[in-house]
Amino acid sequence: MTTSTTAGPPPGAGLPDVPDLSARSRPGEAVIKALLLTAAAISVAITLGIVLAIIGPTIAFFREVPLGDFLSTSDPEGSRDFFPAVIPMILGTLMTTVIALLVAVPVGLGAAMYLSEYASPRARKWLKPTVELLAGVPSVVYGAFALFFVTPTVLQGWLNLEISLTNSLAAGIVLGVMIIPTVASLSEDAFSAVPLALRQGSLAMGANRMQTTLRVVLPAALSGVAAAIVLGMSRAVGETMIVLMAGGSAKSMSLDVTEGHQTMTAFIAQTFSGESPAGTPGYNMLYAVALLLFVMTLVMNLISTSIVRRFRQAY
Repeated sequence: MTTSTTAGPPPGAGLPDVPDLSARSRPGEAVIKALLLTAAAISVAITLGIVLAIIGPTIAFFREVPLGDFLSTSDPEGSRDFFPAVIPMILGTLMTTVIALLVAVPVGLGAAMYLSEYASPRARKWLKPTVELLAGVPSVVYGAFALFFVTPTVLQGWLNLEISLTNSLAAGIVLGVMIIPTVASLSEDAFSAVPLALRQGSLAMGANRMQTTLRVVLPAALSGVAAAIVLGMSRAVGETMIVLMAGGSAKSMSLDVTEGHQTMTAFIAQTFSGESPAGTPGYNMLYAVALLLFVMTLVMNLISTSIVRRFRQAY
């Protein structure tokens, strides 16, 4: 007895041919890639151009001024044309930045938590643009606000403090108000990126909304929050007009925030608007300070990147 079998049609028989899109590029994809590469290259080129522009005068400055005089707490005796000590300016920069963070971090994180976890869609619709509107106020307006309202009305009037017209406290407070949108907006985006399942699991275990926010959502969004804080700090370090108008122009090693302290950015602005001839050590010093400020900001960004990579959580 002979049994015969008939082979069926091969798999996929009768189906239309599907083109393999992975083997070829879509129309215009190469052009888009080239434009994106060009944009990235331009950003890198601009950064390198800035560095090259300030390195030359910086080298010329250190050929005439010892590094010890630059990294000193007081200007050397006999310096008349310019005063090379940079440590007091670093201290002034750090003081105003710390005050700004003490204002911006609690307020910014509180606003971000409310917008992400508690605000209704209707309230969030108009509250978030209102908070971000602070970022559009010109810094010179903030400087005038600190000089003509915060110091005379709030600090000297309401709080009855013995404080000079230009001081680090008012400059730091208004500087913190300026970076609130940066901290709040980026932190709110980090909170919103946390999956809803984590919140639901926490609530199902009996935690209330505040416990869920502080013990579940905040740790899960810690990398984004840390990046927002460091970015706000970098923004505060690089601000010019507020510290120039409200912070004063006196070099001081005092830790008293009621006194004025010159910051690095304020020194750069004052030197550009002064009468120091180009090519002199006094003029070249602003490039040395600018390079130091660039390095400080770069270190902050590297720290931010390392924090984000360390605490990043994938969902």
